[in-house]
Amino acid sequence: MLDRLIGEFDRSLRALTGVVRATRSVPQGLEEAAAAELSAAERKQAGALMRVNHTGEICAQALYQAQKLTTQSARLKGHFERAAREEEDHLSWLAERLDALDARPSLLNPLWYAGAFAIGLIAGKMGDRISLGFMAETERQVEQHLERHLEKLPLHDYASRAVVEQMRVDEIAHGQAATEAGGQELPLSVRRLMRMSSRVMTSTAYYI
Repeated sequence: MLDRLIGEFDRSLRALTGVVRATRSVPQGLEEAAAAELSAAERKQAGALMRVNHTGEICAQALYQAQKLTTQSARLKGHFERAAREEEDHLSWLAERLDALDARPSLLNPLWYAGAFAIGLIAGKMGDRISLGFMAETERQVEQHLERHLEKLPLHDYASRAVVEQMRVDEIAHGQAATEAGGQELPLSVRRLMRMSSRVMTSTAYYI
């Protein structure tokens, strides 16, 4: 248990400090990506949107870590670990894109991480079916969020759009896997509360 806790603490630090390494190459946009020039306003808009996405991935790391620690099922531990590793790819891609856009991560990422970790612990303590249902609903909401960002990103910011599109594909797969693993649909009131919490995070991370 101690070794597991140390390992998860190390992962937390790497996520919050940006010391993560992708296992997959950064998704590539169209050939015009290298030549595309963004205006100052477009760079600012794209940077803010990618900062929000980066914060979302910080929260995903926290959720999956907490859920992995609370389940007693070795199968589900592996399920959460695989999803977390793909989310690490997302973190790495987004950090690279933020650098390219001269943008920074959210200053409140430690706060978002702590909150998401606490929520993951609560979901995990309520049982595996609820925990998986929470994961499935989270991924559905993230998918919708990413679709809105694809509409808002500058049309010729091919590099950012390629990253967000691959993230969307991965999140859909995570949600489907959680449902197939036995995830229970959450009550409407809980789903609405999750949406409200997400709006607070995304609207704040856009600026701070």
